[in-house]
Amino acid sequence: MTAALPRVGVGTDVHPVAADRDCWLAGLHWPGVPGCTGHSDGDVAAHALCDALLSAAGLGDLGAVFGTSDPRWAGAHGGELLAEVRRLLTAAGWAVGNAAVQVIGNAPRIGTRSDEAQRALSEVVGGPVSVCRTTTDGLGLTGRGEGIAAVATALLVPAPVPADPANTAGGG
Repeated sequence: MTAALPRVGVGTDVHPVAADRDCWLAGLHWPGVPGCTGHSDGDVAAHALCDALLSAAGLGDLGAVFGTSDPRWAGAHGGELLAEVRRLLTAAGWAVGNAAVQVIGNAPRIGTRSDEAQRALSEVVGGPVSVCRTTTDGLGLTGRGEGIAAVATALLVPAPVPADPANTAGGG
């Protein structure tokens, strides 16, 4: 049998900003910053990361897995969605090699908490996640502050197969 090769996935998410929503971004709460609308918490970084991970594993996308018609995920935090994606990846025999997320927007200023965001996302997906940000220099919905976008890439590797205790009992 041929060993499975690593797989790469890409994910993108965009949500409009609403002044009356709490801001959840890159797995963190950002007090005093308008958040994004959505069926869940509107965390575009977590959602893009979910899509990248699901894409790499060939398991569909955020809408197919969680769907807006499923009340279990209404208001769910991005970390909860990522934890479910990790469970699905594990069940399918994959582990996260690494991932990267770029947030596109004017606010919040991700750089002030990028280390914290990287730790939070890495912990929930079980592999290293890099977080960075950019603006669009005033262009488009992100440049006008009407929305926030994120793009993510993920590398999955075959999950290590647990040792069979029957074969490692010593002697034989």
